[in-house]
Amino acid sequence: MARQLDEQIVGRFPVGQRLRVLDVGMGQGTQALRLARAGHQVTGVEQDPRMISAAREALAAEPEGIRERVRLVQSDGRDTGVHFLPGSFDVVLCHGVLMYIDEPDALLAGLARMLAPGGLLSLLVRNGDALAMRHGLSGDWAGALAAFDTTAYTNRLGLDVRADRLATLTATLAGIGAPLQAWYGVRVFTDTAADQAEIPADVTTLLTVEERAGRTDPYRGVAALLHLCGVRG
Repeated sequence: MARQLDEQIVGRFPVGQRLRVLDVGMGQGTQALRLARAGHQVTGVEQDPRMISAAREALAAEPEGIRERVRLVQSDGRDTGVHFLPGSFDVVLCHGVLMYIDEPDALLAGLARMLAPGGLLSLLVRNGDALAMRHGLSGDWAGALAAFDTTAYTNRLGLDVRADRLATLTATLAGIGAPLQAWYGVRVFTDTAADQAEIPADVTTLLTVEERAGRTDPYRGVAALLHLCGVRG
């Protein structure tokens, strides 16, 4: 997914431009640090104190030039208007967050307001149109049958969460002034792999296949996750 995000950034901003990035739900800061290393100014927002602590620890190991490009804010992302002025960012990331929010429209509208004109909103969500796939590929036929008519599911942490449908999010993005410009599938073939599975010897080929499938119909439509990119008008 990092390659897809980089592709969108390169395609929408002048080469070498130092972007203002807001990473909402940054976790332990992997994406934020990657973008800071690339020269961008990154603000990471995270609610979980443990993740904030891990991000601070990772940041402390970086050179001073990178550390000074990263700001960390403890928040659930729904009060961005309190912390930042509208139009303050060129790129807003919201990856792996919407599944924990029952009604995400208000959050998305707030994030869109943070974007400068032409700014990029990057979302990573669970694919609500393909919830039956994991059950079916695992031979759980009752689970697969039940998954067709819902957007609720239990994630690998055992939490009851929700998925998003492409058509619904497309309409939402249009309504908040950041219409969908591109979308990709993520984890088309690898969603059923165990969390601690051994990395295969031909991992480069695996990643190439996943990248190709994530851009290609009909494969991307049955991916476990969707990566959507909207652009502020």
